[in-house]
Amino acid sequence: LQAFLSEKGMLTQGFNDSELMHRAIRYFLVRKYSLEQALQAAFPLFTGAYCIVVMTKNKLAAMRDPYGIRPFSIGKINGGFVFASETCAFDTIGATFVRDIKPGELVVASSKGLESFTLAKPTPKLDIFEFVYFSRPDSMLLGKRVYKVRENLGKNLAKEYPIKADVVIPVPDSSIPAAIGYAQALKIPFEFGLIKNRYIGRTFILPDQRMRESGVSMKLNPIAEIIKGKRVVLVDDSIVRGTTAKKLIHIVRKMGAKEVHLLSSCPPLKFPDFYGIDTPHQKQLIAANMTVAQIKKYIGADSLYFLSYKGLIDATELPENVFCTSCFTGDYPIDIGTNKRTIHY
Repeated sequence: LQAFLSEKGMLTQGFNDSELMHRAIRYFLVRKYSLEQALQAAFPLFTGAYCIVVMTKNKLAAMRDPYGIRPFSIGKINGGFVFASETCAFDTIGATFVRDIKPGELVVASSKGLESFTLAKPTPKLDIFEFVYFSRPDSMLLGKRVYKVRENLGKNLAKEYPIKADVVIPVPDSSIPAAIGYAQALKIPFEFGLIKNRYIGRTFILPDQRMRESGVSMKLNPIAEIIKGKRVVLVDDSIVRGTTAKKLIHIVRKMGAKEVHLLSSCPPLKFPDFYGIDTPHQKQLIAANMTVAQIKKYIGADSLYFLSYKGLIDATELPENVFCTSCFTGDYPIDIGTNKRTIHY
């Protein structure tokens, strides 16, 4: 993309990926290409994971990479069309879900209606972590409700690691369905023993360790009556750096828990995401640098269990080959270029 723009005499230094894509599309538009022609001409220049929406005066176009790493859907409202990363956005505005945009597809909405163009052979590889954490539970992915899949994750955890406990507590919010599934499967009382402060954002993406640690304390407040004297199972969606886990174990023990068991509703995260999500470097991913026994000791839990890879795939009720599982396996379907140098297996 940079080589193409430089060749055409355009500056590229200091521009982010979206700006470079915009400049390439504009190059063709000013040469009297229609919007769909410009996008088809620019498409071979775009590598990586992306979903883009482009608007001109009379047309609205949406284009998805050939692997469909991120979700992308079409909705209908008031005789027109809308595009969104998640189907829950359609519910909010009263739109009706039509279908997903296919990997490698260009869709153009205009006064003629909706036109579709296949720009590349689709090789579906939706990031499976969308089901685990990224997507909202009320969204639909590949025809599956995210909430239901997360509930299945908890049920599979119960099959793999049935713990004798007095209470199951989710680490809100994304692990709530998994904790419900676990509690129901083992007939253990489910309680909201940790209350989330709605005014604190996601702590795993904060840039500084000190900020992340203070963020956890500000974000989650325990209810002593639910925890004191109990054998507690904490269910979290994932363990990234171990920062939140360690702090939570300390908080729950301080509230008088008899035992604290931590369960992750996905396998150990061993590889970073290079497809548009700001996850930590591999050296900061605790599961890439410690064994499960070492992590358990570090966070101070009585036991620590991760859902198996098979348990994760089975919970989706979809075939493994439709997913990108790079954060667990290190298998990156789209070439990650020089980032390969930073990865160890």
